[in-house]
Order: sequence, then C-alpha cells, then structure tokens
Amino acid sequence: MGTQFAVTDRAAVRIAEIAAGAAPPGEPPPALRVAVLAGGCSGMQYRFDLDPAALPDDLVIERQGARVLVDPVSLDLLAGAELDYKDALMGAHFAVQNPNATASCGCGTSFSVE
Repeated sequence: MGTQFAVTDRAAVRIAEIAAGAAPPGEPPPALRVAVLAGGCSGMQYRFDLDPAALPDDLVIERQGARVLVDPVSLDLLAGAELDYKDALMGAHFAVQNPNATASCGCGTSFSVE
C-alpha cells in the first residue's frame, strides 16, 4: 500500500514531542492514530488518539521520530490528504488538508464528502 496520507515535518515534530511525554518510563512512545468517524457538524469528523500499537492492516507513517497510524477505512477518506500542525492566534492544533472534503466547518475537524 502506498502512502496516500502525508505528514508535514511540523506535525511530525509536534507528534514526537507529545508521544515522548505520554510514554511511561522505559516504554516506546505511542503513535498518533488519525481516524475518520461519523459525526460532527458536517457529517464526518477527524479523531486523533495516542495508540501504543499498530494493527496489522494500518498504514504506518514514520517521520521525524514520530509514528502516525491510519486504518484502511479512514485512509479511503484521507487519500491525498496531509496532516499539519498549526500554531496560530486562535490556538495550536493539528489540521488535515483533505482534497476529498466537499465542505467543512469552521472548527476544521468536521467535513463532508459527496
């Protein structure tokens, strides 16, 4: 399976920082799992969780000391998308630039596809 989901250097560095701080002493840092779930104000929403282990069918992206996991169902909705980390006046957050989204909400975590 080719990488259909990209992670920017800025996002990878921040993921590595968060994961290192979340790891119990002597344990490897967890990965960031990116998933798409039904819900949110536009019909679908992104979910970000720390996950200690990849599942056999996950896409695993390793970059700048970070690991990102995406399940196959979510990957279908994230094909060609990019995970970035934004640090703006309104606060710091992860943001997905998704070419598959036909509409999104102002919060940036909810989208729809047609």
